[in-house]
Amino acid sequence: MQRDAPVPHRTGHGPQSITDVGPVAALSKKASKLEALDRALRQTLPSPLREQVRFANFRDDRLVFLASSPAWASRLRLQQAQILAAARAIGANAGSVTVKVAPLPPPDPQPEQSKPLSIAAALHLKAAAKSIPDPELRALFLELASVAKPADSTPDGTP
Repeated sequence: MQRDAPVPHRTGHGPQSITDVGPVAALSKKASKLEALDRALRQTLPSPLREQVRFANFRDDRLVFLASSPAWASRLRLQQAQILAAARAIGANAGSVTVKVAPLPPPDPQPEQSKPLSIAAALHLKAAAKSIPDPELRALFLELASVAKPADSTPDGTP
């Protein structure tokens, strides 16, 4: 069994950039190409359909799409000629379109608002800082303790 490409030998010690790892770099390149193809092909679709389908893969000469329901899959199949023409126009030599039904992933959750640091927590951080011999770490503990909100203030920091 032959390898596709020689694995580069590391010349130094320490962490290696993720872009220098052969399989990860190849995967990243393929993902970038698929994402660009997804954007280009979905732009040719009408607006309500565009939001309900995702481009999934391009293997051999087949474009694979995911639709959120059977109804959207049927609507996408009706656009097959338009999709193939658009793919050929951007250099993807596609001969067929396959549509699979799969629910779209949920939207990314909004990050939670951080809770303010209480006065009690700040006092504990200050006490811990006194026992730390490392001056850098001690300074970080004291800096963290300094962001505590006074007990009589509102959540937005106003008295």
